[in-house]
Amino acid sequence: MYHSVGDCSDDPYRITVTPGRLDAQLGWLRRRGLRGVPVAELLAARARGAGRDLVGLTFDDGYADFVEHALPCLRRWGCGATLFVLPGRLGGDNAWDPLGPRKPLLNADGIRRAAAEGIEIGSHGLTHTDLTTADAATLAAETAGSRARLAELTGAPVTGFCYPYGTVDARAADAVRAAGYGYACAIDPGPLTGPYALPRVHVGQRDTPVRLLLKTRLHRLRRRAAAGV
Repeated sequence: MYHSVGDCSDDPYRITVTPGRLDAQLGWLRRRGLRGVPVAELLAARARGAGRDLVGLTFDDGYADFVEHALPCLRRWGCGATLFVLPGRLGGDNAWDPLGPRKPLLNADGIRRAAAEGIEIGSHGLTHTDLTTADAATLAAETAGSRARLAELTGAPVTGFCYPYGTVDARAADAVRAAGYGYACAIDPGPLTGPYALPRVHVGQRDTPVRLLLKTRLHRLRRRAAAGV
């Protein structure tokens, strides 16, 4: 789970990695015989009993720096990714973050450019609203409404959703399923499991090869415990 790729000198939420750090992390994956891919591709491979050499890469929020900094790194290492964007904030900024700098978000042309490069475009909701506290009308707009707007913008079906703030409960997951998505990503969904509560590992600027290895091992152990295995 990535967010912004750029200057991380003022980064109170630790959501930014520099292009150099991203490049090093992707290189680490490739040297281990792994390749970053969109989540939809990973899930399709796993459904066929394959994909042990694949890692789903996600970038939340749709920051404008994705096109400038992340895409060249992904191309260099032959990787793909899923970009979760906010169609209700096209060309806006991360107004939901009270601390830190204002980071510009991709506009419609930027999202289309990423899609043209083979990046899977998914929804991060309409405006980055916590779905677990949303009323029925807001929940519908953030799930079904955002999916319809993204499909119109890209001209392609939208199968992936990412819960804002990573927060999910059964009601939010049911709304995402009802809206027609094929899967949804959280961070640590607790007791929820399955395609509409996919867990992810946060990757940040401080994640060197040693830390990445530890994170992957701890992540597996934590999810096995959550599933009662």
